[in-house]
Amino acid sequence: MNRTSWRRDGPPAESITRARTGLSEDVRGRQRRYVAAMLVRSACVVLMALTWNRWPVVAVGALVGGVVIPYVAVVVAQAGWRQQRGARPELARTVAEPETRVVLEPTLILPPEREA
Repeated sequence: MNRTSWRRDGPPAESITRARTGLSEDVRGRQRRYVAAMLVRSACVVLMALTWNRWPVVAVGALVGGVVIPYVAVVVAQAGWRQQRGARPELARTVAEPETRVVLEPTLILPPEREA
């Protein structure tokens, strides 16, 4: 009996949709990037503490890294979601027709008639 394996030996199939990744997968990826950046920041703080008296230039560099990395981590974590969306399809442009002007003729306004 010949069994066909479910695995393909060739390259993966191309996606025909522009569907984004699932929300849970997206959040998990952003959390991983953020945690990795915070680990690097923690290493910078430890490096700064260890080198403050011996190599002040390295310590100041580590201090700058410890201050800048949180901002960069947040920006990078949020930017990943926007990049996955891809380019937005261009909306159909409607040609605006010029508005027709209504020319009003001057009218005479009379006061209400009084009953005598």
